[in-house]
Amino acid sequence: MFLVYALFGVLCLGLAPLFGKTALNSVSPLTALALRTVIAAALILGWMISSRAFTELHHLPASFWLIITIEAVLAAILGDMAYFYALQNGSIHEVSVIMSCAPLITIIAGHFVYHDMVSVHQLIGALLITTGLVIISIE
Repeated sequence: MFLVYALFGVLCLGLAPLFGKTALNSVSPLTALALRTVIAAALILGWMISSRAFTELHHLPASFWLIITIEAVLAAILGDMAYFYALQNGSIHEVSVIMSCAPLITIIAGHFVYHDMVSVHQLIGALLITTGLVIISIE
């Protein structure tokens, strides 16, 4: 089932830049990011209310709040803001390809933080994919 979710995520994340680039033609990256965040938050809040998932919030430890805050700052604020500025100023294919290199950082950091085992073949494959992505982004 994870594969279905992953492929659906790839489809959504692959199509999103088309809409983001169009939106950034008329507003600043900050405005676009703020509006996207408000819309996403409203949709997620409605989903949480309808599924009664909000009851889980009362039982979360402070350490969870700290970790999820750091994740939010890195991904939803700094990463997305950098992405929107890049998308506004660069070509959609170059930005998308470069942003696709993020999993290499995750693989390396996951090894050091969680001691995930990375085989030589996996590391070489990740480096080759990243190199390929960079090469196809060069005009």
